[in-house]
Amino acid sequence: MTKISNLTALAALSVLSTGAVASLHPHVPGEVLVKFKDDSQKSSFLRLKSVGVTSTEKISLSYGNLYVAKFNTNQKSVQSIIDELKADANIEYAEPNFIYSIVEPQKSLDFNNLVKPSSYNSNNYTPNDPRYGQLWGLANTGSNEPGGRSPGRSGADVAAESAWGLTLGSKQIKIAVIDTGIDYNHPDLVDNMWVNEAEKNGRPGVDDDGNGYVDDIHGYDFANDDGDPMDGHSHGTHCAGTIGAVHNNGIGVAGVMADVSLVGIKFLTDSGSGATANAIKAIDYATKIGVDIMSNSWGGGGRSQALEDAIKRASAAGILFTAAAGNSGTNNDSRPHYPSNYDVENVISVAAHTAQDDLASFSCYGKRTVHIAAPGHNILSTIKNGGYAVYSGTSMATPHVSGALGLLLAHEGRLGVAEARERLMATSVPVNAYRRKIIKGGRLHTYNLLTDTRPARNEPNPNNWKTMRLTTPWETQHPYGVNLTEEKTFSVPNAKYIRLVIKKHELEDRYDFIQVATPGRTVVEKVSGAGTDYVTDYVEGDTLVATFTSDRSITKWGFLIEEIQYQ
Repeated sequence: MTKISNLTALAALSVLSTGAVASLHPHVPGEVLVKFKDDSQKSSFLRLKSVGVTSTEKISLSYGNLYVAKFNTNQKSVQSIIDELKADANIEYAEPNFIYSIVEPQKSLDFNNLVKPSSYNSNNYTPNDPRYGQLWGLANTGSNEPGGRSPGRSGADVAAESAWGLTLGSKQIKIAVIDTGIDYNHPDLVDNMWVNEAEKNGRPGVDDDGNGYVDDIHGYDFANDDGDPMDGHSHGTHCAGTIGAVHNNGIGVAGVMADVSLVGIKFLTDSGSGATANAIKAIDYATKIGVDIMSNSWGGGGRSQALEDAIKRASAAGILFTAAAGNSGTNNDSRPHYPSNYDVENVISVAAHTAQDDLASFSCYGKRTVHIAAPGHNILSTIKNGGYAVYSGTSMATPHVSGALGLLLAHEGRLGVAEARERLMATSVPVNAYRRKIIKGGRLHTYNLLTDTRPARNEPNPNNWKTMRLTTPWETQHPYGVNLTEEKTFSVPNAKYIRLVIKKHELEDRYDFIQVATPGRTVVEKVSGAGTDYVTDYVEGDTLVATFTSDRSITKWGFLIEEIQYQ
């Protein structure tokens, strides 16, 4: 399987701003995506030819045309083609045809060797599926994690059983699993697959419903350009099972939704990777057929304006777009992960938490860019050829959120995408383990989501901060020395919250840092690298302990702190 590359801060730049971006991420050799401001101008195609483009493939989308410009890699590089195309005023953008991949599962367990729980008791509706008791993400007893090595935290789940008292879902809700496809013959999924009746009852090889796609009975395969989205990998099928494995059919597992219409949209090949051009086709297809939610457990390519445009089109159509935050364990605030990092109203970035109610060690995070945490470690679900397996990853967390949002739409009808995202975050359960990692510091709670129950959050009002100037600024020598440890305590009597304002800092990134902690030495944040006017996370109470440490190697300018803030 293709590994996801670690993204750098440069990925946040447009590919037109620097040719170096193309080299940071895997991309299809000899191909560039081109968007014209007006593709009726023949001069623009002549321009493509003049820079070395040998052929173009037109992608007809519902909102305009995109072109895949192909060239000889022995004569030109992606970077040089893009640099030369900048000069054409009629080219809106040109960018690499990035390669994305599944947000790869961290491990799998042998389903056949798992110990089945002897019993499972609940006062709520409980599916009778034989392996339901191992789905800790739906109902965490503290001892039902498959392969779990330590006790879980009872109740640290999505509260599915309480939500099912309100709705089990609806076949009217269409959720596109944009992935490696779906095993649509899987006995735990077949009854919840979307069926395009016109194509099913039509003539083979004919576009019977006139939507531009032939024989798309259960969806479409853009990796192979045919109407058969069968999963030859298992990743997409695993995600589909978490969303909507059938309840009470006497086999296997149960999904977050008992009733749903799952649309298999394949753009990732059976090896687990796919190009931006095909991802755009997949999203546009899902938009055309009117899905309610797109579930996306993939990523790793660079920032693509063409892909963002497709997602914006879906947003304008009122379609939610859940996306895995990534499995590199890094901060998406500073190292963006796409598509989860696109700043579009319908995008919901999902981190993974464990049965012990901690953020999974592999999960990406971001207190400004990741919206919610959901179960993503040791998750049992369906796989290809009618099988079952346990996977871990933000890929597994994402379909929990997709299913929960599906229940919400079944319960209330379609909501505005911004409203649905805000409600998802506001109704999440606040947990200290996620406070500094997730925008609202919470994990998914489906019953709260359906009832719009918003747990109280012990957090400061962003409008109530007061600033206090220090009598004596705290600063290092400029530059600072090696092997330093300097500690300072800041107090504001009777304050409920307190934080630092770092006027300037230039520290060796990841090696020298300012640590912000409670008096009991619970670390709130570590600040490294460089910045100006940086406001740290807050400490609850009236006292904050800050510690500066440097190692024995590189030294830089240091830091200057002149103010603190409090409420």
